[in-house]
Amino acid sequence: MLLFSLFRYSQVETILFGVFAAIIFVFLVIDLGFFNKSPKKISTKSALYQSIFWVFVSSIFGYLVYHFDEGYNASIEFFSAYLTEYALSVDNIFVILLILRYFNIKEEYYHKILFWGILGAVVFRGVFIFVGAVVVGEWHWILYIFGVFLVYSGVKIYFEDSDEKIDPEKNPILRLCRKYLPITENEGGGNFLLKESGKWMFTPIFLVVVLVETTDLIFAFDSIPAAFAITQNEFLIYTSNIFAVMGLRAMFFLLAGIIDKFYLLQKGLSLILLFIGAKMLLEIVSYEISPTVSFTVIIVTLTLSIIFSVIIPRKGEQSIADE
Repeated sequence: MLLFSLFRYSQVETILFGVFAAIIFVFLVIDLGFFNKSPKKISTKSALYQSIFWVFVSSIFGYLVYHFDEGYNASIEFFSAYLTEYALSVDNIFVILLILRYFNIKEEYYHKILFWGILGAVVFRGVFIFVGAVVVGEWHWILYIFGVFLVYSGVKIYFEDSDEKIDPEKNPILRLCRKYLPITENEGGGNFLLKESGKWMFTPIFLVVVLVETTDLIFAFDSIPAAFAITQNEFLIYTSNIFAVMGLRAMFFLLAGIIDKFYLLQKGLSLILLFIGAKMLLEIVSYEISPTVSFTVIIVTLTLSIIFSVIIPRKGEQSIADE
């Protein structure tokens, strides 16, 4: 599917895709093969540097799209899709953190779990995006279904309780693993498998990776249709999506301790999904919202939701402060 899509790219996009693939491959090899051979806790300082690195690299790639590819509109679409995915990743971080805490995973194993989770996301999201591109290419009206789905998701997220507890044990994939695979409670030094009494057993680390992968697939059902609402260019969708996902791990270590402070971000994300879904549905009546307006709405909504989260305390926190 990937090769099929590459044939439809312009020569410039094919070259840029090669640059993108090289960046991702080199980083993954260096990251796992040199910097993190053994389990260790990622410091906030290191996470900050990595977050800045991925934002910088993503911005440079967006500029390359602007300079060498289709110009201003293409770069704006890239950054809009990138920001949307990056913002939606915040909810993903919250769920991943709950999973890790639920299984009492040691912090030195977080890096390995997120590494393999992101590697799976690179593959599975690629399949989702390129299959979606073929489907949309054949049946354009599918986009309107995406639009309805995004509006529904936006409304659902807006009224959802941000403090709602998530029970990993209800995950059907986890249930299947527990039913058919030999599982041990021993973390096994961060390995996926270990030998106990002459029998190979899967560790909790393996189960958590499975949960992280399935969680990412669930979130992809929101983020990928949202990206298709911004642009139908699968090259821009995939590269922006994966650059955001690559920054997810660093952002996880950076925000893990303070993520609860941005309590209004969920409302902001819901408004973005509502806007993107409405934008897609307006195409039915031939009304088109420009990429610049879309980008402005996304970045202003995210910025305001973060600012208001900081300056306006939650009701519970306000009550405690008054006492």
